[in-house]
Amino acid sequence: MSTIPITVRGAQLLKDELHRLKHVDRPAVIIAISEARAQGDLSENAEYDAAKEKQGFIEGRILESGESVTYQIVDPSTLNAEGRIVFGATVDLEDLESGESVTYQIVGDDEADIKEGRISISSPIARALIGKFEGDTAEVKAPGGLRSYEVLEVRYL
Repeated sequence: MSTIPITVRGAQLLKDELHRLKHVDRPAVIIAISEARAQGDLSENAEYDAAKEKQGFIEGRILESGESVTYQIVDPSTLNAEGRIVFGATVDLEDLESGESVTYQIVGDDEADIKEGRISISSPIARALIGKFEGDTAEVKAPGGLRSYEVLEVRYL
């Protein structure tokens, strides 16, 4: 079984999600299935089908992110990577073609949210950045072509 890295924030979000799934969503879908069954013929019951599908999603998500997975919680504020980009680092970059500056934190797959500036460790840009230092240039093979970024600053927040 492999270990999946996750930030402290991501671990708390996952814990909150699992609690909601187990104690709010699961009981609600059980009630919905029960009510749909009470309506009679299940072969043409859209509410029953929808509730069973939702139940499958909930149970799958619980299994996918629950006790069957081993997480390694990484607190970026305790890292001593000496300016090197590692999992959990927050990185200020400049796109060398457009001059646009962006800031990303490298996080686990489940906690990635590009709108919030959190990119997955398995994304092309994160893979290109890992191991780089301030002042280095990272070449990223993006769907739109090759992009070059200069690393302006590395922080461990």
